[in-house]
This record gives sequence, structure tokens and C-alpha cells, in this order.
Amino acid sequence: MKGGLSMSLDSKTDQVKGKVKEGVGEATGNEDMKLKGKLQDAAGKAKDTFEDAKDKVAEKANDLLDKNKDK
Repeated sequence: MKGGLSMSLDSKTDQVKGKVKEGVGEATGNEDMKLKGKLQDAAGKAKDTFEDAKDKVAEKANDLLDKNKDK
């Protein structure tokens, strides 16, 4: 799945960037930066969860289609 891999990298990138922003915000005392980092990290995790759910639904749909194709 080409799209899944791209989205997975995108979500991991968001998580890493979020952790970096959170760390910089923590180190500098910038609460706004720290919050933005937490939000970006959470968004990356949400993208991962969504992609996992989407993949499971597609897999189940394909299984059903394959099962009904044989009838």
C-alpha cells in the first residue's frame, strides 16, 4: 500500500516534530511551543490510529468480497 506507507511516514514525522517542539518549549519555558508540540504529537498518533482502522476495514471488506466471489 503506497498511500499507507506515505501516511505512516507523515504521522511519524508529526510525532517526531511534536516531541521536538515539546522539548524546546520545555527547555525554553515557552508554554505555547510546548502545547503545539503536544498537539502535533497527538495528531500524528491519531493519524496512525485512523490508518490502522482503515486498513482493518479494507482487509475485512476484501475478505468478504473474496468469500462471496467463490459462490
